[in-house]
Amino acid sequence: MRDCGGGNRHFGRNERKLNMRYFKKIIGEKIYLSPINKDDVEIYTKWVNDSEITGYIGLTRRVISVSGEQKVLEELSKGYTFAIVKNDDTLIGNIGLFDIENIDRKATLGLFIGDAENRGKGYGAEALRLIIGYGFNTLNLHNIMLLVHSDNERGLACYKKVGFKEFGRRRESVFKNGQYFDEIYMEVLASEFANITYTKAGHYE
Repeated sequence: MRDCGGGNRHFGRNERKLNMRYFKKIIGEKIYLSPINKDDVEIYTKWVNDSEITGYIGLTRRVISVSGEQKVLEELSKGYTFAIVKNDDTLIGNIGLFDIENIDRKATLGLFIGDAENRGKGYGAEALRLIIGYGFNTLNLHNIMLLVHSDNERGLACYKKVGFKEFGRRRESVFKNGQYFDEIYMEVLASEFANITYTKAGHYE
């Protein structure tokens, strides 16, 4: 029978691994995508009740409790939604592929970055690059689409940067803050994304 000491040391390492909060499922330069940790429910609840965020993701009129958000996270954790985590293990948002249809090889994408201090720094563009690559190269998708409001100028610029193109617009179909805005439909094909060069500096060419 082998010495128990070695086994105990191995158990300690495994135990520490099991207590990790995030896991590097898809790795980028400044961030990585991890399975959602449902223990983050309070920070997600804070974000989805922030009108600056929810105005862009269609949740402004909803009041979301911790228990309500817990149910949402339970469902999201069953699919292809990932936490966006900086390399220092700070959670900054999430990104996911929804409504996947395997025969047609298509899906819809959703993204948000939480705290304002993490916006405009290239994290969203990198998260897009990572999940789109995963969708096309691992899930064998062919077409990925998304919906963005016309007042989300930063989001529009980011989506165009990674290869999304507008293919439709529903005019003045969103009402918020006393104004109407368009819903813009965008898509990218696997062949189009493959022709975009990504540099380590975080730029697309």
